[in-house]
Amino acid sequence: MRERDPSAAQATGANSGADWVIAPREYARMESRRGRRHAYQQLTPRTTALVVVDMVPFFVDANPPCLTAAEGIGHLAAQLRHLGGTVAWVVPSLGEPTSHAIGFYGPDVAALYAGSGGSGEARGRIWSGFDIDTDDLVVEKTASSAFFPGRCDLHLQLMARGIDTVLITGTVTNVCCESSVRDASTLGYRVVMVADLNVGGDFATRSATFTVVYRSFGDIRTSSEVSNLLQRGQ
Repeated sequence: MRERDPSAAQATGANSGADWVIAPREYARMESRRGRRHAYQQLTPRTTALVVVDMVPFFVDANPPCLTAAEGIGHLAAQLRHLGGTVAWVVPSLGEPTSHAIGFYGPDVAALYAGSGGSGEARGRIWSGFDIDTDDLVVEKTASSAFFPGRCDLHLQLMARGIDTVLITGTVTNVCCESSVRDASTLGYRVVMVADLNVGGDFATRSATFTVVYRSFGDIRTSSEVSNLLQRGQ
């Protein structure tokens, strides 16, 4: 078993066999800059949105860790709704693969990804195990990021609700989730990446993603920490 520094953050279980670590030196660097380990000490539920990225059957049914994370996402969604916050479900758009995707991935994989969002209206394409509330937002994206201008209207809908903080969950950790984190930060949101509710990637990949995000784009917290912050912030 790989040893871990006891002072380093780590998460296991939600992504079986693919836990993560942020090195103590990274925490020390940020503590010296801002006087505290985590950027955000408080979450105000009514101005917070839980953003769930690409939790559709294509990904969830094929990846057991997604099923584990889905349970946690469902609990967090229910809590945030109860406290007056927003839940936003993001699904891949429908359409044919672009020439860029075909050239980059090859025709077969490009077609597979183009069909990953399923078929039918967007709300019906979310994985069926979730409880979707009528007040939840459901949006489509045509890029990896849910916040890239012109490729998804999530930002506009969140602004209309007065949202200033986003909790990023879903799959894949270092692709669509990380891309969404970076663009949300650029747009001025307070961003929290919920580590155990982001699925995909091995230990090294997840650790690299969370370290980069922690240093430059947002906070890294576990779902239990986020839940406690929401409860205290109501």
